[in-house]
Order: sequence, then C-alpha cells, then structure tokens
Amino acid sequence: MDVSSQIGLMVINTIAGLYLFIVVLRFLLQAARANFYNPISQFVVKATAPVLNPLRKIVPGFGGFDWASIVLAVVVQMLAIGLSLLVAGYGTPVEKIIIWSLLGTVGLFLKLYFWGILIMVISSWIAPQSSNPALELLHQIIEPVMKPIRKVMPDMGGLDLSPIIAFLLINICNVILANFVMKTGAPGFIIGL
Repeated sequence: MDVSSQIGLMVINTIAGLYLFIVVLRFLLQAARANFYNPISQFVVKATAPVLNPLRKIVPGFGGFDWASIVLAVVVQMLAIGLSLLVAGYGTPVEKIIIWSLLGTVGLFLKLYFWGILIMVISSWIAPQSSNPALELLHQIIEPVMKPIRKVMPDMGGLDLSPIIAFLLINICNVILANFVMKTGAPGFIIGL
C-alpha cells in the first residue's frame, strides 16, 4: 500500500471513528436515561440530530432504545469500510461489508465500556467526589452495566471488585468477537475491531 492510501485510510478512520463514537454515545445516553442537560449530552444531541431526526421517521424506537442510532452507526461503519476498501484498492462483496460493519459496531460498544470503566476506576482514586460533567455523564452510562454485577458480588467491606468482573466479561466478549472477525476475514482497518 502506498503512502497516499495510508493517509487516506487514516483520514477516513479518524473522521468516521469520531462520528461513530458520538453516535454510539447518543444511543447509550438514551438507553441509560442520562442527563440530557449535561453540556456534553447537548453536544452529542446537536451533532447527531441532523441525521438521526429524519432516520427516526423510518426506524422508530422500540423497548426504550433508540434503534435509529444503531442503524446510523452500522451505516456509517459500512461507508467507512467501503471508502477504506476503495482507497486501499480492494473489492469485497456487500454482504461481507455488512457483516464487518455489525462486528465493528459491537466492538465499538465493547471498547467504549472497557475504557469508560477504566476511566471511572482511575477517577475514583484521583477525584472521588468530582462534579466534572464528563465524569458524571460517564458514570450515568457505565452504572447500568455495573449495577447488576454489584448485586451479584458479595459485600467486600467497601472494596468494589465489580470492575474486575466487568473487565473479564468484556474480554470474553472480545475473544468471541475476534473469533468471528477471523472467520470473516475482516481487514485490519475496521473501526472498533
């Protein structure tokens, strides 16, 4: 692959990756019933509204989840993969691009939770009572996943080991996902994998 192809892939992955992160965050904000008056939430809503509002007319929400956000994430992933393959000079059937997009979106959720939990653990050591809007929002997104784990865990006298269990579960999901990715022959530039 020549230099211009590498630069093209880097630009596509950076722009698509940032927008995918915002779209996945929009889904998680609504799923977790996070505070939409948070300044970061307001940014996420404004950044995704121009595309999501028309898409919601076609893909309605169901079960309290914003399925239009998931559809948008998969479509953005498909566009990023298609453009990346075009820049790299590869040709691939559309079915594989759809499968890779779904796998990449799942991987993006796993990465977001992994890094979110890690940030929450570190911030609890450094600034346990912080009222930073980003940390408050992250706590609201992460807590619905951590709460069921905490209910199952025995009381450890103030020591919270639930992040270790969450990391273990995320890594198990990553191993399963990596197995699927290997079977599909996905290229290495898919966002989230």
